[in-house]
Amino acid sequence: MKRGFVILDFGSQYTQLIARKLREQNYYCQIFAYNKSFEEIEALKPYGVILSGGPQSVNSEKAPKIDIVSLCKKFPVLGICYGMQHIAQAFGGEVIKAETKEYGLSSITWRAKITGVPSSHNVWMSHGDSIKTVPEGFKVLAKSENNHPAAMQKDNCLAYQFHPEVFHTEHGRELLAYFCQLSSAEKNWTSENILTELTENVKNLVPKGEKVLCALSGGVDSTVVGVLLTKALGSENVNCVFVDTGLLRKNEVEEVKGIYKALNLNITVAEAADEFLSALSGVSDPEKKRKIIGHKFIDVFKKAINGRDIHWLAQGTLYPDVIESVSPNGQSVTIKSHHNVGGLPKDLDLKLVEPLRELFKDEVREIGRSLEIPEEFLMRHPFPGPGLAIRCLGEITKKDIATLKDCDAIYINGLKEAELYNQIWQAFCVLLPVQTVGVQGDERTYEKVLSLRAVTSVDGMTADWFDFDKSFLSKVSNQITNEVPGVNRVVYDITSKPPGTIEWE
Repeated sequence: MKRGFVILDFGSQYTQLIARKLREQNYYCQIFAYNKSFEEIEALKPYGVILSGGPQSVNSEKAPKIDIVSLCKKFPVLGICYGMQHIAQAFGGEVIKAETKEYGLSSITWRAKITGVPSSHNVWMSHGDSIKTVPEGFKVLAKSENNHPAAMQKDNCLAYQFHPEVFHTEHGRELLAYFCQLSSAEKNWTSENILTELTENVKNLVPKGEKVLCALSGGVDSTVVGVLLTKALGSENVNCVFVDTGLLRKNEVEEVKGIYKALNLNITVAEAADEFLSALSGVSDPEKKRKIIGHKFIDVFKKAINGRDIHWLAQGTLYPDVIESVSPNGQSVTIKSHHNVGGLPKDLDLKLVEPLRELFKDEVREIGRSLEIPEEFLMRHPFPGPGLAIRCLGEITKKDIATLKDCDAIYINGLKEAELYNQIWQAFCVLLPVQTVGVQGDERTYEKVLSLRAVTSVDGMTADWFDFDKSFLSKVSNQITNEVPGVNRVVYDITSKPPGTIEWE
């Protein structure tokens, strides 16, 4: 069993970043709801336990609480923000409402010496309470500019009032590494080890000779799954199906078919564009779109299975898909549904294999490199399973999809020509169900609005908009409005995640 760190999520928007920062340093970790039982944690034999931040005050009646004292007796523990205050209170310290709240960038000064960390630097704070009295036996390691305890430690129990996992905290990497070293953790999370483990997991899960249907979308995730399964189980046991939904990018079907052929995948193309577009006719609600597309994929897979001895369905589900589909406390507070998360219909009579379910996007790309998938393909921007259906807002028509494809092709080609494509995590166009007045060729027009979207990110959990030069946006806007009928206005989306999501639907 692979050992790593257990991260208990108390509802922080930054919890996933803790996992990313640890994995970047080659430490394995898993995220669980804060109320995972002590026995379940103990069974995992973690190197240590990390308590995330959270939106609640520890003094609130509804504040999530656990038996931290027992955890600290058994494992090294790191508390972050809410986690630090929870530790302080559990060990007899006093937490009060701060007279001066600390949000955003703040400076701290260290009393202790930590390798690679200067005596004073900036950190990211996000809390309204402060620790008035530090528990007996705990040593204050650092204080904030408001003279609040910013870090404390007792033996292997460490706590930071700030967020070392966020980009804005200087030396956050070194501060997380300090806890990892305190825990005597092994750096076992490397691409070589990951690939070996994924291959072994697939072989152990899928009995020899049983057949797998692999759903390919043309994206990086499903392609890595297809190649991984083919190498692990043999092409005779892996039947790859690439579904032409009619909602893919311009010329994508032919391009992807060529790539899959070069990768020696056992591939069948299911022509289903009319089926998908017909099922989506008159539907404007984004959640309904996703569910319809998910059900339609199942219908296509049923047809693909017909007459074949298939036992398993493989999907390219990633860790962010799982996290976004289920809230930290296990209740159904969904940001958006993912068509490949949540199991399979019983009548499909297949078992599910999701080998990438614990990985982030950049980790998947590293696995792809180990599998010798071409770099140009691995660096393609993420493309949603529902395709252009969730980038064409409102009701979907063939005309609007065709318009969106033409606009998207101009935009993406422009990025590549300007050598900007690889600087961006994801870029795409969104066709809005809004018409505005324009003037084209001395004539009044009343056409649709197109939004351009481009973000930078590491794993898609958080993102910031890309700051284009004005000349690039001007060139793309002019080309789209001059060459694509039906669009007379182009806007640029400058919303980060959070508060928005990357996709509009």
